[in-house]
Parts: sequence; structure tokens; C-alpha cells
Amino acid sequence: MKLQLLSLRRARAAALVASAAALAVTLAAPTQAADAANPTLREVADRTGRFVGTAVNDGRLGDGTYANIAKSEFSSVTAENAMKWGSVEPNRGQFNWAAADRLVSFAQANRQKVYGHTLVWHSQMPNWLANGSFSNAELRSIMTGHVTTQVARYKGKVQRWDVVNEAFNENGTLRASKFYSQLGQSYIADAFRAARAADPSAKLFINDYNTEGTNAKSNGLYNLVKSLKSQGVPIDGVGFQSHLIVGQVPSTMKSNLQRFADLGVEVVISELDIRMATPADATKLQQQASDYKAVARTCLAIARCTGITVWGFGDRDSWVPGTFPGQGAANLYDTNYQPKPAYNAFRDGLAGS
Repeated sequence: MKLQLLSLRRARAAALVASAAALAVTLAAPTQAADAANPTLREVADRTGRFVGTAVNDGRLGDGTYANIAKSEFSSVTAENAMKWGSVEPNRGQFNWAAADRLVSFAQANRQKVYGHTLVWHSQMPNWLANGSFSNAELRSIMTGHVTTQVARYKGKVQRWDVVNEAFNENGTLRASKFYSQLGQSYIADAFRAARAADPSAKLFINDYNTEGTNAKSNGLYNLVKSLKSQGVPIDGVGFQSHLIVGQVPSTMKSNLQRFADLGVEVVISELDIRMATPADATKLQQQASDYKAVARTCLAIARCTGITVWGFGDRDSWVPGTFPGQGAANLYDTNYQPKPAYNAFRDGLAGS
């Protein structure tokens, strides 16, 4: 009798456990279904083999809402300022890697790639370099030494580097930066070679703005990339910044990116935002949504377009109002980190719909 009672109790306990498990599955199912019906940007981009990234201000990572969006929605992060020369070597030979290291650690913790930005640029150089006087040989050594030091530090941790940034004038000639003025065009090849030697596995890019459509500037960039490839310079890709204006996505964007891809390099949209005259209204926001979708679909239409990085995701953190007075609202989220119409449209574009 005792054995029968024990068996009965065990059977009842097993039934209760099974019922609880079934209830848990039932309760969990709507959440799982909702998640499946509302995928993140990174989930959608992953399905097409692309990355979707964002510029990150490491100083904002202490804000839980900001950090949660940055890690859940994006598969790649770019340091907005933390990896620029003026940030990492403010005094010659004295390095400050803290902010850059934080960003890399954040990415590693959240299974994200890191897009390093930027190694050689005429702007945001440390004062000792910008205002210093150096022989040509010394300047070349300083430049290649910087590239080597920074790329080697993050070997295996940074997957892509903007090696040379904004090297062109609007008319397609090379900008008279400190490097070009003293070293000539060869500074570009030297920078790429130094980066390749420091980390052979990293993808190396040249990056510029106002090159999204076919124009004098993109023609100059195209000719340079073609020349570098013919010389065997280790350039892997071209970044098209894409700081665009609502209603003005270049009609030649797809054909322009395709001609670069036909040179055998990756193309990426590297700093996307689409600004408007403020205040925003429903009409502008819908046009912005259409524009974000169009850019995403352009990338999907090009086999060698490997991903898109937006230049920040929230309007409250945007660089635009401080640079273009009277303009703003350029990002996927509003000032309260709520998704705008552009978010859903961009996600649809990434999905190919």
C-alpha cells in the first residue's frame, strides 16, 4: 500500500511538473513570436551576410538606454572619436588608449566587430603634429609609426580600418594636407602598407564624403583606387560616408558604388545619416524613411557592398546641428531614443523588401 501511495504521489508530481513546463512554453510563445516578428537591425542584416554598424561615443556607454540600443541593434561599432590620432597620442610618445580600449571591450562583450576610425587624416591631429615642423623623412616615419603602433595594438580585435580619411578636394584633386604637401601622393600607399604589415588580417579602407554619386570627387577617388590596385598596394575597400540630405540621395549612387566594386574592392556605406531642415514634420520624416530604405537597398543590390554604418543612431547625439545650423533629425531614433519611421524603413531595406 505504501508503495502504491508513493507511486501515486510521484505520478502526481510528474504531472504537475509537466503542466508547469507546458504552461511556461505557452506563456513564452507569444514573446518569442513577437521577437521573431520584430527582429533587430543586426538580425536582419545577418541574414543577408552584411554588417550593420553605428558610430559610438564611448562616453555615452554609461547610459543604459544608449548602451542597450548600441549592443542589441548593431553588429559593428565605430569609434566616433576615441581612435583618432589626437585622442590616442595627445603628446608625442604619450598614449591614451583608455577610451579606445573601452569601445573594443564593449564590442567583444557583445559579439560585435570593430571598425577602426581613423589612422591618417588632416583633421583632429594632435597639436604637436599639426603645428610641428618636420623633415619629409621624419614626417613619413611619424606617420607610418603611428599606423603601425595603433593597428598592432588592436591586431585581431579591429576587423576594418579607415587607413586614410578625406584625402580629396571637391574637384577630385588630392587635398593639400600636411602629409600630401610634404610627402606627395605616396603617403597614401605608405600608410596602407604599414597597416597591412601590422595586421595582415584586417581589411583596409580609404574613406571620404560627397563621393556617393558620380562626380568630380568620386572620379578622383576612383582613379586613385584603380592606381593603388595596379601598384599592388593592399587596399581592400572604399568607404562612402553618405552624410546625405532628405530627398537628395544621389541618383547615381548604385552605379557609382558598383564601378568601385568592379575594381575588386569592398564598398561600404561608412557614416550614414540623412539630415533635414528642423523642425521635423511628418512629410520630412516619411521622405527620410524612404531615403534610408533606398540606401539600404542600394547596398543589397551590390554583391561587394558588405555593410552599412550609421553615424550614431539617436538625434540627441548627432553631430549635425553643431555643424549645419538649422538642420538635424538625421538619425534612426529621436532625441528620446524612440525609433522614427526611418528605423522600420531602413530595416525593411536591409531585408530587401
